[in-house]
Amino acid sequence: RKLIKKIDSTLELIENNDYGYCDACGVEIGIRRLEARPTATLCVDCKTLAEIKEKQIGG
Repeated sequence: RKLIKKIDSTLELIENNDYGYCDACGVEIGIRRLEARPTATLCVDCKTLAEIKEKQIGG
């Protein structure tokens, strides 16, 4: 169900010409990341920061 929601959100972004931009910083998400994970909403840098913060809070 989560994947279906992500796919629907991605399709909506494509329709609105907003696909491929980071939700956090607005920078274009790299093509390699989008090829590997088409539903990505964060660039590599912001995703890395989010994971670090998550580990600090959770750990």
